[in-house]
Amino acid sequence: MVDAVSTANNAAGRINSGQTMLASNFETFLSLLTSQLQNQDPLSPVDSNQFTAQLTQMAGVEQQLLTNELLKAMLSAQGGGLTEAAAYIGREATAAWPATRFENGEAAWSYELASNAASVELEILNGAGQVVWKGPAPENTTGLHDFAWDGETLTGGNAQEGEVYTLKVVARDAAGGAVDAQVLTRGRITGVEMYDGEVFLTVGNSILPLSSVIALEEARTAANPPPSDDESLMASLASSLNPMKLFS
Repeated sequence: MVDAVSTANNAAGRINSGQTMLASNFETFLSLLTSQLQNQDPLSPVDSNQFTAQLTQMAGVEQQLLTNELLKAMLSAQGGGLTEAAAYIGREATAAWPATRFENGEAAWSYELASNAASVELEILNGAGQVVWKGPAPENTTGLHDFAWDGETLTGGNAQEGEVYTLKVVARDAAGGAVDAQVLTRGRITGVEMYDGEVFLTVGNSILPLSSVIALEEARTAANPPPSDDESLMASLASSLNPMKLFS
């Protein structure tokens, strides 16, 4: 079976070859047309209909070049970006991305501190950039921490279901200096899409660019369940019996 990526690459190669030929012909056409206009007989100038036809041909070649550029972009999206990004579906991702949707009564983020902080304040902003909630962070020690917001705003209202909110972290040390911090989005990758030539991933309740992903892990699986009491008892009895004693 022909691989989709190989097919796309072969087609892109043929387009590149054709585009090079068209570009060369286009330059030659312009040179000839310019020479013709510069050296035409003043007493017998180029017929206007002929000149119009030449311009039409030139526009057709230019349009073909633009069409080839579009085909290359389409092949790149289908054979490269999306095909490769689809391999990420099902994996656990960590991205330096602060925006997520409020769904099912909650919006969740992670934040990371470069060092211990004397104070860490969190701010949640709506799509218009307005602070709708702020308060102390649950943890102010070095490392990675999780934070979930129940949607209650500063005015006593509630977050809008499906709306995108952004988390901001302001961390300071005992002297009032800034402590480096970043907001992270973590979760399972459930989908990929292409927008304006860039690959985006669906991670939890967020849609974020692939370029923002800083870590990938294998999909988490349920651990093997511990043995039941009966199974543990039988295993203990079996290990305590020496088969050689039964026949001595």
